[in-house]
Amino acid sequence: MSMSPAHRAFHQDLLAHLPAARIHTDPLSTLAYGTDASFYRLRPQIVAKVENEAEVGHILRLAREHRVAVTFRAAGTSLSGQAVSDSVLALLGDGFNRGQVLDGGARIRLSPGMIGAHANAMLAPYGRKIGPDPASINTAKIGGIAANNSSGMCCGTRDNSYHTMLAIRALLLDGAVLDTADAASVAAFRASHAGLLDGLAQLSRELADDEALAERVRRKYRLKNTTGYGINALLDFADPVEMLSHLLIGSEGTLGFISEITFRTIVEHPHKASALVLFDDLARCCRAVSALSAARQRCGVSAVELIDSRSIRAVQNNSGLPDFLYHTVGPGSSCLLIELRAGGAAELAGHRAAIDQLLADYAPQASSGFSGDARQCESYWALRKGLFPAVGAARPVGTTVVIEDVAFPIEHLADGVARLTGLFDKHGYDEALLFGHALDGNLHFVFAPGFDSPAEVARYEALMQDVSDLVAGEYDGSLKAEHGTGRNVAPFVRQEWGDAAWNIMRRIKALFDPEGLLNPGVIITDNARLHLENLKPMPAADPLVDRCTECGFCEPACPSHGLTLSPRQRIVAWRRIRQLQREGGAADELAALRADYRYRAIDTCAATGMCAARCPVGINAGALMKRLQGASSRPGAAMFAARRMGLMTAAARGGLRLAHWFGPERLHAVSQRLRSRRKIIPLIPASLPRAAAPLPQLTGGGEPVVLFVSCVNRVLAEGAGGRSVAGHAVSLLRRAGFHPVYPPGHNGLCCGQPFASANAAAAQGDAERALNRALLRASRDGLHPVYLDNGPCAARVKQAQADGLLDARLNLFDAASFLVERVLPRLRFHRRRDQLALHIPCSASSMGVAGALTQLAERCCERLTVPDIACCGFAGDKGFTVPELNAHSLRRLKPVLPEACRHGVSMSRTCQIGLTEHAGFEYQSIEALLDFCSAPPGGA
Repeated sequence: MSMSPAHRAFHQDLLAHLPAARIHTDPLSTLAYGTDASFYRLRPQIVAKVENEAEVGHILRLAREHRVAVTFRAAGTSLSGQAVSDSVLALLGDGFNRGQVLDGGARIRLSPGMIGAHANAMLAPYGRKIGPDPASINTAKIGGIAANNSSGMCCGTRDNSYHTMLAIRALLLDGAVLDTADAASVAAFRASHAGLLDGLAQLSRELADDEALAERVRRKYRLKNTTGYGINALLDFADPVEMLSHLLIGSEGTLGFISEITFRTIVEHPHKASALVLFDDLARCCRAVSALSAARQRCGVSAVELIDSRSIRAVQNNSGLPDFLYHTVGPGSSCLLIELRAGGAAELAGHRAAIDQLLADYAPQASSGFSGDARQCESYWALRKGLFPAVGAARPVGTTVVIEDVAFPIEHLADGVARLTGLFDKHGYDEALLFGHALDGNLHFVFAPGFDSPAEVARYEALMQDVSDLVAGEYDGSLKAEHGTGRNVAPFVRQEWGDAAWNIMRRIKALFDPEGLLNPGVIITDNARLHLENLKPMPAADPLVDRCTECGFCEPACPSHGLTLSPRQRIVAWRRIRQLQREGGAADELAALRADYRYRAIDTCAATGMCAARCPVGINAGALMKRLQGASSRPGAAMFAARRMGLMTAAARGGLRLAHWFGPERLHAVSQRLRSRRKIIPLIPASLPRAAAPLPQLTGGGEPVVLFVSCVNRVLAEGAGGRSVAGHAVSLLRRAGFHPVYPPGHNGLCCGQPFASANAAAAQGDAERALNRALLRASRDGLHPVYLDNGPCAARVKQAQADGLLDARLNLFDAASFLVERVLPRLRFHRRRDQLALHIPCSASSMGVAGALTQLAERCCERLTVPDIACCGFAGDKGFTVPELNAHSLRRLKPVLPEACRHGVSMSRTCQIGLTEHAGFEYQSIEALLDFCSAPPGGA
């Protein structure tokens, strides 16, 4: 991709301040990093990853010198086009992923690169959380949450970033740093930037003097409103420094860079209850919402989600809903999902009774009643969360998903729902669904336009104009309630606010950024068609991934995100490659994309499916990478190994003994040097496990249980003593009154996982058939349970059974499930670890047993730490062949572990190798930990 002369000069100067490895100009990087969750596509000329304030300062200085525009990006989950650029895109690196809890959880100081959910995890021990609660909180980062003034289902307007911010540290375009928590910084800024502060004070006086406009501003900000700049700051504060700091909230990177923010936190109530309430009349439903809003503080009403009749029909194929939602619903029907919160059980009971009485006055057609059961409540909220996939998963290939959000004055909510529905019908968006945060009059609507023809773009344009006329023109509502103005609504800011307010906003932009270098086009634009330009193409790529909306929710779970590509970026690049292959032309771009794609997309994909677990429409990008990897190049060797697994495991144990004779640390150093020359050389870890001892002999009585010892646990020992996982498993099972038995020919059995990873289908099938025969025989055709001792192997065997490849009569248990259900109730614990770190492997998450594994670990320690590392990246043998993947994924492990923690546990033997290597202490199996904690003093 060619750069302008100004960008070439910027790039050359930037190399003096940032390592070349963090500055990207190649076609794959600019395409991949240039994508966000919106339906706009701009391709940056330069992508730079910044790790600290000094580097941000260099970028801002060079932007001024070379007159090039800069856009800052946190997680890229914003929906309105505010995080894309065709100039310089600055990505936040790990250096901005910091947080500090203050005053016993009453405050929290955060850097912009921290994920919102991670901030809440820091606050959880104090019973607190941050105020903003966007639906993207598991992915969105603090910088974006603050820069967009994000809110969510529960926070309303009172607990958003604007109202909970206590202090901010920011860099302005001219290089100035303002830290409002530091009196010296504030004093210096007042002296150096008197002109800027005087300009804000003047705007404040002008706005206050226009009484009608001032009252309108106050009224509009009682609603959720992220359209334009937050000019309520000019009325809410007398000090221009406070005006400035609050204008930065919601400014979408157009006024400066937020490098740190301190929030006032809010209580996370421990007692909650939810209910689904159906109405057959929309107006009556919305009157109930007004009553619930009035009772919000008094009765602990934390969230009320309105779900329209179309949305109810869209999720009627889902299971787990109350029976009344499966009946035919008329066009006037609507449903409320209500959540109550309280500090205690008695208080919650009082709230439930009061709200039941309140709702009775509005004659609901049916109600589930309030439930405090966590699993039941989760099923209710699954209805709400299922609305986006209902459109996203069913849309035609080539269309995108648009989520608009508006706000009406709550007294006009019923009219707003009806009128918006009429606009969907008028413009032929039959798939559109409408739902929203009803307490705040905030409505979302989801639809699937195609932007592949002028007619489709014109249809979208007509809808947007009608929506603007309705929401802003007729009801004086908000065109963007919580998703930010971006490029999407920038052309409509003037229509919503009028000339006087619009001119105040323009002058604010001019005070901070007179040359328009910070995120140009966002919020303030003179281009009336900006929202129709640079619309993102969504070309067909592969049925496995064509439903991807590019939301980015997958990225925190991906071990290669930030190293090479994330699942979203893999799909974006593959879409472009397939488009170029079909259309021809751009031969140089296609060649460049394909040259880099193999390593950055395919080879560094862990292919564990964690992306599918986070994806709203369930896309597994790893499945596509496995397909692109191609079939095994050595199927004969794979079949040889599958049929001689006993010989292969014996040889592996022999190799380990030889390696320990030579010295693992020496081997690690040698393999590291060799690998620096040829990447094909695997890296031997310094903490290489020893060879496992022979499997213990099985004698005695008790309840029979078939113990399938995976090939990896037949090879690798636990700890320095050489004892196998099987030794600990047998000890535990016997202690609990079970009689373990091995399946016949156990030393030659394999679950098939190594061959599945290598795409050696024939060998995989052969291994699965042999295992099926052995397990049926040992279990007496499913009479006895089967214990699967390694997480990934258990997941593979269970999936094979679900796919019909293993006999359905087999009663299969992964280790965590069997130990919790059958063994734990029979154990007595004699010792506990003081500190313990738990890694939940991908396999445990995919099997839904993370809770069981956590329960086991909690019984064995005084304090448990569970780092949010969805996938460690060891991924079978990739920890040896692509060790940078494991290292990158576990780079955050040590920093989040307590200093006194010296013990770890998991349920995947290969994961434990990498965890031990990067934590600096041993991660053992859950069997070994339970065996240690439950062993009677002085004996087993």
